[in-house]
Amino acid sequence: MKMLRVPLLVVALLMCAQGFAATAQQNKMTTCNADASAKSLKGDERKAFMSSCLKAAPAPAATQQDKMKTCNATASSQALKGDARKSFMSDCLKKK
Repeated sequence: MKMLRVPLLVVALLMCAQGFAATAQQNKMTTCNADASAKSLKGDERKAFMSSCLKAAPAPAATQQDKMKTCNATASSQALKGDARKSFMSDCLKKK
């Protein structure tokens, strides 16, 4: 009887731990579902939307080089020079 308790406890803990970790697919499902609800989609329209939403690749994160180009262009358009430009560039590059 004692030998049976340990494996059952281990299995129960593993099953509980699995429920706590949300996967990326689950997060995507939640987001797509919320978007479909916000658009008040029903029936076939909702199915089509959910299908395309779940298949869609996530938006790529901006690279540091892209951020540098954008911040530099903005600083140039604002005609910033010297310390003002350095400060602006620093703040701009820290943003996500």
